[in-house]
Amino acid sequence: MASPPIRGFVLDASHIARAHTYLAGSAFLSALLLGSALHFTKIVKNGIAGYPEEWFPSVSATIGDWYPERNVFQILIALASGPRFALVLLQYFQQRSPTSSFPAIVLIFGLIRTLSCGGWVYITSSDDHDIHDVFMILYMVCNIPWMFGTIYCTSQPNVHKRRLIVAATWFFLLVPLVYFFIQHKVHEIPGAYTRYAFFEWGLIFFDVCFDAQSSLAFREAKLKCTLGCSDKEILKTDRSEQPVESSRTEIGFKKTSPPRSNELNGSAQRERPWRDIIAFISDLYLSFVFWSIFTSLVPTLFYFSVWELGIAGHELAVLSTLSPVLLGFRPFREWASSKEGLVSLQALSLVGLTAFLADSPSIRLLLVAPSASLATLAQGAKWIKSGNENREPFVTVTALGFLMASASRLFAYSNNPIWPNMNSSTGGTNFGGAFLALLSLVELAFRSEVPSAHFKVLSPSKRPLSFALGSILFILHSLFSNPETTIAWSWTGYTNGLPNGPEPIRHGCLTILAQCVGVLLAVGLPEGVIRSQTSFAAGCAATYALYAHRGWVGYAGGLALACWSMAVFPLVLKDLGGLKDIGRTLFNGFGVYVVFIVASTFTVAYAFVPGGQYFRERTDLILILQTLGLIPTFCWTSLPSLSLNASLALDSRFRSFLTKCLGLVALASVLGNLFVLPAAPPVPFKPAARILTAGIWTLHFGMDNANRDSQWRVAQAVNNLSVDVLGLLESDLHRPVFGNRDLTRHLASELGYYVDIGPGPNQHTWGAALLSKFPIVNTTHHLLPSPHGELAPAIEAVLNVYGTHVTVVVAHNGQEEDALDRELQSTKLAEIMAMAGEKMPVIFLGYVVTMPHMPRPHPYEIMVKEGNMHDIDEDDWDRWCEYILYRGLYRTSYARVSRGLVTDTEFQIGQFVLPRHGHNITEEETTREQRHRRSWKEDLPEDFWMPMEYYDEGLNGHFYHVFDTPLYYKLPENAVV
Repeated sequence: MASPPIRGFVLDASHIARAHTYLAGSAFLSALLLGSALHFTKIVKNGIAGYPEEWFPSVSATIGDWYPERNVFQILIALASGPRFALVLLQYFQQRSPTSSFPAIVLIFGLIRTLSCGGWVYITSSDDHDIHDVFMILYMVCNIPWMFGTIYCTSQPNVHKRRLIVAATWFFLLVPLVYFFIQHKVHEIPGAYTRYAFFEWGLIFFDVCFDAQSSLAFREAKLKCTLGCSDKEILKTDRSEQPVESSRTEIGFKKTSPPRSNELNGSAQRERPWRDIIAFISDLYLSFVFWSIFTSLVPTLFYFSVWELGIAGHELAVLSTLSPVLLGFRPFREWASSKEGLVSLQALSLVGLTAFLADSPSIRLLLVAPSASLATLAQGAKWIKSGNENREPFVTVTALGFLMASASRLFAYSNNPIWPNMNSSTGGTNFGGAFLALLSLVELAFRSEVPSAHFKVLSPSKRPLSFALGSILFILHSLFSNPETTIAWSWTGYTNGLPNGPEPIRHGCLTILAQCVGVLLAVGLPEGVIRSQTSFAAGCAATYALYAHRGWVGYAGGLALACWSMAVFPLVLKDLGGLKDIGRTLFNGFGVYVVFIVASTFTVAYAFVPGGQYFRERTDLILILQTLGLIPTFCWTSLPSLSLNASLALDSRFRSFLTKCLGLVALASVLGNLFVLPAAPPVPFKPAARILTAGIWTLHFGMDNANRDSQWRVAQAVNNLSVDVLGLLESDLHRPVFGNRDLTRHLASELGYYVDIGPGPNQHTWGAALLSKFPIVNTTHHLLPSPHGELAPAIEAVLNVYGTHVTVVVAHNGQEEDALDRELQSTKLAEIMAMAGEKMPVIFLGYVVTMPHMPRPHPYEIMVKEGNMHDIDEDDWDRWCEYILYRGLYRTSYARVSRGLVTDTEFQIGQFVLPRHGHNITEEETTREQRHRRSWKEDLPEDFWMPMEYYDEGLNGHFYHVFDTPLYYKLPENAVV
């Protein structure tokens, strides 16, 4: 029977694709021509340079800054939007398959990509730079699944080849684009933005070219659109005229094939063993990316709490980790565990890796929070896969990814190199990290063997597994995400010139080695041994040793706990597989983790933070609860009933990969420690003049004004200002909310300093640290009296300065809300300085919170009079927080340097000259008349001059302020030097 004739208007679909190409191309070309003709010098100008150094405009400046090019461009893009949406829908119609949802996923990304294009077109960089960048980043991220998905779904060989070439060129252009962007943005090189603009226009050209290939695809497929036909024939393909039948492999997987590992547990019978190795590496790196995104969320949001000094509201973003509750819905769970689901979720989560491009902390949080939500959702889907053959490799690689994330800190000065607070100027490798994540995701998307979405549902668990999941996640995050954290817990300083225990800069690799052993135990020991009561008792003992002891004994407890935690972690995840109430279990588990994060933060909460009093100084309670939370993982029956089977069922090939990977991680951790060791012993800046330059800086927890890691900016200022002895306050960052970082690492490694990191995180202070170019002889850590508010730290150190022992005290008093605390703390500090002895030189570097010359009970009078100290300049009335006091030294200069973008507090510096060795300064030399002999710098030797670069506008945002110059002083008339 002849088919009925087609009535209505018939349009060849290739014309729609061609119309989009012409309109989009005309939009960009017209904007470029009009802009160059009418506003050339304006659109080539940028924040670094203008014409003639810059002579070609960027896309953003061309399309968004001036009339009429902006308006012509936006009109043409509006006209192109109709064909663009039609192109996306027609491509889905051509590529759809009854056996796969992959074309639908490509359709979703195509629609998001189109909508985000409207975002950066109609919200220009002149309107709102951050929002414009967010939409631009989203567009480029969506290009990844759109291009690769389109190529994968293309069955026509000619079109497939063309699309592959165009896409490869597009991605290749990203490399020089990023390079010249860094040259422009970071190094501020004139002319670099012009070169960047060429590659930016290249991306636009090849982006349009990629979509233009749809014209050929539709023409070869003879795809037509019919208007005016019956309701049953809105779109129709003339299949009888199609020249060749599709020969591509269907997207998806046969339901009859047995479930097999999507990522790891390859069979030994595979014909290409190298494919298994690539798959293993890809999955391992994606696991590393998950932990990087997951651990970046809390420090990204806590920036706002720090600047508000209280609850800012952004803390609710931590609830984004509760997204695995969606896995409680069976259809969504089956999709999320399929290949399409995993690729989609992980592709969307990679948006978090691009957050570093945003300058605004709010925009970064806006990108990181949903990224962490999607990453957690994808990870939960991996954990719950049914059957040992499927799930346990996922579980093991999750542990390996954590090890990689932890070990990477050794190379990045205690930071994760792909965190959003990092960039190329702070030691980050964000572009490289994102590129490797993209490659790993592409490998996963094109992997040939994947499981069907099949779940073996078990009965509801009678064990509270959510407590175990939340507890183990918090233990790993809070104690072992940085291998140096447990060293900070055990640190007590120096005795007789030697450290009392392990040093963060030298021994962090031992924590990684202990964790590697823990993973081997999880794989090699019988499950019954790890789940035994003896094993639980060992974990309790290790936790107690870490908490109760210091030095090597305390650190040994930390190593044992690291090993034990990594052995237990895979078993906790293994218990999640196939549970009927898995959504509720995961939701409650991550909820427990969130509660632990909040409670651990309140152990050092300010006195005026609501609710802070309940957990302040109760780290012991946190440790007890996190250990008790793991009870459901262990077996509390008699010994004969314990399983003697291996804890994790892994085939021989995977075990081989695992063992080799652990060996590489262990080796890398050792090399990482060697990599950051100073090349030579510390040397003072001006030894010939016997000068000691001391500085005090409150660094606001290492978060600069844009929530970037401030170590590099601090190091530049400290080095340029030639500071020999440096006191850092608010420096204890070994908590999840601060990223478990060490603020002294970059300074010690790159500039060469002896370091005392001060009281550890288990001492419940905000931290104080001492860095010295002179050898540290002895140090004593003090917890100053704090009956009401937060504990205040102090370091009392004896330094060997040119053969003379000098006492340096670094301290952070409490806030003004607690007058009694401040009085008691100041009295204790005065006592420490007075007991150092009248003949020993003493320098105080601290945060006091008082006006100068305020009488007792205010801190100033107590510390100056009872401590027998001199103010570095008694006439400087414009002070409140930071003070430098001294005794037994000749003061030659005093400077106040602006904070720049580093923190909210200035940098104070005092320069001193030591008396001749063996000479004690006499009373005649300490009278006010002799001490306050002001001078011009030209009347002093040049060695006494402070750096000239910090006059006027200064350097890197820092300059001499208040006095606009350092204050200089002549030596007493009878000085002996």
